[in-house]
Amino acid sequence: MNAKMEAISKIQKLTDSLAKEVSDFIDFLKLRKDKKKWEQWNLFQESQQLSEGDFSDYLTNLESYEAMLAKGKIKW
Repeated sequence: MNAKMEAISKIQKLTDSLAKEVSDFIDFLKLRKDKKKWEQWNLFQESQQLSEGDFSDYLTNLESYEAMLAKGKIKW
């Protein structure tokens, strides 16, 4: 049995909720192969981290944000 058929067999034995997680992971792997979408995902993750920081890290986060703007990694 090849790797693809073995994976399908395993997925078929999973509960629906676990199969959904596997499906989401497959989508993630496909996203990672698309360079433009992967860069957008990374920028989203970085901006998410900046926005979720607490107020004690405000200056550090602001400086990081300004540095990303200056490098052209994000747009105003």
